[in-house]
Amino acid sequence: MANFKGHALPGSFFLLFGLWWSVKYPLQHIWKKRQHGRRQDLPLLSNKIDLIEGIIKVFFAFVGIMAEQFVPDGPHAHLYNGDWVKLMNWQHSTMYLFYGISGIADVLSMSPLPVPAGLDRFALSLALFIEGFLFYFHVHNRPALDQHIHSLLLVAVFSGSASTMLEVFMRDNSLLELIRSSLAIVQGTWFYQIGFVLFPLNGEDWDLESHGNIMFVTMCFCWHIAVAFLIVGINYTVVWWTTKKFGERHKANTEISLRKTTYTDSSSQKALLQESDEES
Repeated sequence: MANFKGHALPGSFFLLFGLWWSVKYPLQHIWKKRQHGRRQDLPLLSNKIDLIEGIIKVFFAFVGIMAEQFVPDGPHAHLYNGDWVKLMNWQHSTMYLFYGISGIADVLSMSPLPVPAGLDRFALSLALFIEGFLFYFHVHNRPALDQHIHSLLLVAVFSGSASTMLEVFMRDNSLLELIRSSLAIVQGTWFYQIGFVLFPLNGEDWDLESHGNIMFVTMCFCWHIAVAFLIVGINYTVVWWTTKKFGERHKANTEISLRKTTYTDSSSQKALLQESDEES
């Protein structure tokens, strides 16, 4: 959709997943570190969460396709009618399609089927690449600022695709997972930024040919990157601190329980000895 909502929808998709990943992966990393790095020791809940995540991804993709196709001014599943019909909506639908495929790959990876290792990461990397590939040819013959602000999005998209592809071969690499989380957040916030620039809510249009505006959005993109990495760093710190406090409390409760059990056992043994002495 060539409006603010059309950019807010994918922006919300990437932002939510980026924020979620920035919490999920630190939790998994800290758990595996305590379990000496053995993935099989991850709790069953973690696999269920990954399965639910794939289902949610499929749902988001379906909603995106329906929104692009069946809005009042959408193509309504018509691709050609004497001329091409709403190709911009079709390109967005294609982008959502590949993220839906990525969600299906997530579900299959969590199933008992003999799915190749790394299929979920490969499917996500492919979806990101398709997104960047489509957007690269999305803004030709448009005003300078429009082209530039979309080209900055490609930096996050292709970087995310490359880092995710590395995860196919370097599975469970915490740094790569955090980089992907950060780039997803950048994509989410930048989609919103594109919407605010091209479809300002206050009605004051930007000068799309101003070199000053181009310089500003370039600097603004750097700020988005800084904020994304800051958010991921804060989330990692909060998760680490929370799990540490919870672990210490759990350890203390365990020690208290052991002491009570030991004291109870000792008292029982003493009572038995006294009874045996009295009988003798």
